[in-house]
Formats: sequence, C-alpha cells, structure tokens
Amino acid sequence: MDLNQIPQIKHTQSGNFFLLAGPCAIEGEEMAMRIAEKLVSVTNTLEIPFVFKGSFKKANRSRVDSFTGIGDEKALKILQKVSKEFGVPTVTDIHTNEDAAMAAEYVDVLQIPAFLVRQTDLVVAAANTGKVVNLKKGQFMSPESMKHAVQKVLDSNNQKVMVTDRGTMFGYQDMIVDFRGIPTMQQYATTVLDVTHSLQQPNQTIGVTGGRPDMIETIAKAGIAVGVDGIFIETHFDPANAKSDGANMLHLDYFESLMKKLVAIRKTINQF
Repeated sequence: MDLNQIPQIKHTQSGNFFLLAGPCAIEGEEMAMRIAEKLVSVTNTLEIPFVFKGSFKKANRSRVDSFTGIGDEKALKILQKVSKEFGVPTVTDIHTNEDAAMAAEYVDVLQIPAFLVRQTDLVVAAANTGKVVNLKKGQFMSPESMKHAVQKVLDSNNQKVMVTDRGTMFGYQDMIVDFRGIPTMQQYATTVLDVTHSLQQPNQTIGVTGGRPDMIETIAKAGIAVGVDGIFIETHFDPANAKSDGANMLHLDYFESLMKKLVAIRKTINQF
C-alpha cells in the first residue's frame, strides 16, 4: 500500500518506517492532546510518517467492570480534533459492522482487532467505507492465514490495506513474536509490528492483562532490523494509572529516545 493514500501523512519520502502510536484508549481530551503534541513534535523532528492511534471504545475487556470508554461520539470527536489541530491522520479500532460507518466519519484508518479479524462481515464493512484498513493478526493465526483476511478487503474493491502482527500466544499467559512472519505477511500487504501488545501477558487470574514493558525497546529494534514497514506503539504519560493496557505501554518520557534509536537502525538497514 502506498502510504500517501493515508490522508495528511507526512515525511513519506524520508526512508523511515512509519508509526502508529498513541494511548490505548481515549480517556479524555486533555490527555489525548498532551500525548499527541509530544508524538507529533518527535516524529516531525525525526521525519517519521505518523498516524495518531486511540481507541474510542474498548469492547473486548477481561471483566464487565473494566473501562470501556467515555462515550463513542465524544471519543471520536476528540480523535477528530487531534487530526485537525495537529494535521495528522488518526486510527481507531472497530468492533461491529455499525462501528465502521460511524468511525469512518471521524478517522482515516479503521483497525480490525486481532480477536475479530476472521469476522468477514466486519472486515467487509470496514473495507466498504473506502478508508484504509489495518488488520491485526489474530494471536491464534499463522502469518500465512492473513492472506485471506487481506483478500477480503481487496475483494471489496479497496486496495488500501495493511496487516499488523501483535504477537502469538505462547501457552495461556504469554506471547512471543515470530519474526519469520514479517516477510511472509509482506507478501500480502504493508506490514506493521505492534510492539506493545506483543508484550502482553493475558489471561491473568485477577482479570487484568499483564505485560513486559521492559522489553519494548528489544522487540522494536528487532522489528526494524528485519525490515518491518511500520511500528505500532501505545504510550501514555502515566501508564500505571492508564485506564486500559497500562501494564504494557511505553512511558511517554521514553518515546523520543526510542524513536532516535529506531531511526538510526533503519538508516543502517537502508544501506543493504
């Protein structure tokens, strides 16, 4: 997929990887704008093509009392404001066919969650909006099987599709990244590595997903080294008190340092 098909995306001629980054969930306007301001500043300085990420709703939660959102339209309007004020594209995930048309009014990229990527009606509904579609690889799926998910988008007359590896289940409560899958999936579509979700430790007995944020830099560096097209990272200025996925998010204070390292690796890789 040509990155220039994503509205407002910048720095596509820089030779850098592209980045999808932001908080797990939109918790409010102030937090979203604060995170976006930092991400936009760093990515502009380093010339990284950037898409701001934020979930307007968290439908797949471990417990019924888990945070799910501040209200669909309210959160989507915040994503729209981020886009307008900072001049960047935005991405959010959808969970139902009805979500597709609603979210498409506010964001540039529709993301299909890993648990739902085999749901044909949902994938087709996203594709039919004409928006860019990001397909998360199911934790239970092989890289090869993603060609069928991609084909569903293409068969819906939408060529704007990418796939994202967010790790593979390793037992019941851990995940690994099989880097062999990146070149495999690149045969089918532009490929992204979701660094932070790959470091989740799901199915904890307390009903809250754990994680290994100490490994974010390691996994991100490895992804760039093997030639992934894009990187996906969730970040927050206070992960310990984030309302969703705080256990595996990158602290915003470490974002700039990590991006500098990844850009340096990418420049080296580009020489070969």
